Parts: sequence; C-alpha cells; structure tokens
Amino acid sequence: MDHRTESRIADVILYGSVAAMLVFFYIPILTLVAFSFTDSRFLSFPIEDFSLRWYGALFENRDFLPALGNSALVAAVSTLLSTILGTAAALAWMRFRFRFQRVFQAVTFAPLLFPQLLLGVVMLLWFSVLGNWLDFSPGLVTVILGHGVYIIPFTLVIVAVQIHGFDDTLEDAARDAGATRWQVFREITLPLLWPGIVSAAVFAFLLSWGNFYISYSLSGTARTLPTFVFSGIAVGSSPIYPALATLTFVPALLLVVAADGFRRHAAKRNRMVLHTEEN
Repeated sequence: MDHRTESRIADVILYGSVAAMLVFFYIPILTLVAFSFTDSRFLSFPIEDFSLRWYGALFENRDFLPALGNSALVAAVSTLLSTILGTAAALAWMRFRFRFQRVFQAVTFAPLLFPQLLLGVVMLLWFSVLGNWLDFSPGLVTVILGHGVYIIPFTLVIVAVQIHGFDDTLEDAARDAGATRWQVFREITLPLLWPGIVSAAVFAFLLSWGNFYISYSLSGTARTLPTFVFSGIAVGSSPIYPALATLTFVPALLLVVAADGFRRHAAKRNRMVLHTEEN
C-alpha cells in the first residue's frame, strides 16, 4: 500500500469519525427542535401538523418566567464571581511560587473530582449546618455559591492556558519604561489575557445556566429552569419542554459563536500590536 492510499484511508477515517460524531450529537437536538413545533399534545414521529402553540403555552405557564429570571440571575452572578476568582487564581498559580502551592492546586481542583450530585449533597449538608447557626435557609444565594465552587476550577484552567502562552517580556519592557505595576496589568496583561477571560466567562455562564444537580440540591423553594423542567417532566412529557430547549439552545449557540468571534478578533489585534512593537 503506497503512501497516497494510506493518506486517503486516514482522511476517510478521520473525517468519517468527525461526521459521525456531529450526526450523533446534533440529530437529537434537531429532533427536539422539530418536536417544539408539533401541534400534538404527545411527542410522536413523524410530525403531522406544525404549530407555535407550545411556545405560547410555555410563556403562559406561571412558573416559567420566575424560573427564567432566577436562572439568569444565578448564571450572571456566578459567572462574575467565577471569572474574577478563577482569573486571580490562575495568575497566582502560573505567575508566582509560594509555600503550599501544591496544596493550593489540589484544593482548587478538588470540586472537579466530585460528581455534581455528590457535590450538591455535600454542600447542602454544609449549608444546612451553617444555616442553623446563622438562621438562613437554602435559596438563590446558596445556589450561586454552589455554582461558584463548581465552576471556578473550569475558569481557572481556561485562563491558565491563556497565561501559559503569554509573552511576559512585554511586561518587563513596560516596567523598564517606568510603568507601575497597575499600569502594566491594565495596559499589557489584561488586554492580552482578555480572550481567555471572555472564553472562561462564556463557559461559566453556560455551565451555571444548565446546571441541575447543584441547583436542585441548594435552591430550596426557589426554581431555576433546570428544576422547572424536572418538576414538569416528573408528571409527564409535554411539547413545552422541547420549546424551552429550543429557546435556550439558540441563544447559547449564538453566545458561543459571538465569543469565538471576539476571541479571534482580539487575537488578531494582539498579533498586530506585537508586530508593530517589534518593528
């Protein structure tokens, strides 16, 4: 077998595997989107009549909008908290050497080793004991803290990857030119790390938005979208849930595309700045 034939076989296997993966991933999503437009009360295939009635039924559900607002609040605050702390932890991890650094790294990644359900139960027990002491009950605040514990390691890793490819000689040059530490961070470090920080924030938002186990364990009487769906499908399926999935999937996809476009634009701008400085 000559080299050209081996190369073609490798290409067929590679592209075939990618195509099979995409089909396996997107066929259920496209099927779910199609089910959201059915006119029938029951989810059956093929779809006989198409309608938007279930989108209207979704917004008429009295629990939907409060759950949507709670999910948006939890995701926004969790994203802000996780991105700030994850970025700070990534800078400490990648830039500094200190005592007990290995312990810090192990503690940082510990939440990734726990299944979400177990992590949610452990934090529920902890908040229950703490709530008895301080007289508070589980709610959106505990959900935000729980999401932060789970998401911070992800944002740390994403920002750390960006820091790993960072050329710190630019910071040295700025300091040699008389810039203060804050000026170096604001004018050099932050703009070059910004694509990684934005990617981490988008990832954190999506993780928080769709999280069920921790939200279910720590939300108390408050509802988020995942717990709203769970409480509904527990009593029977309905096309309002494919409609909800469609309404959340499309904005999430647009958010990912926009974040990738921003990352490409920022990377291109940074390369232009570096090229200008070298010249």
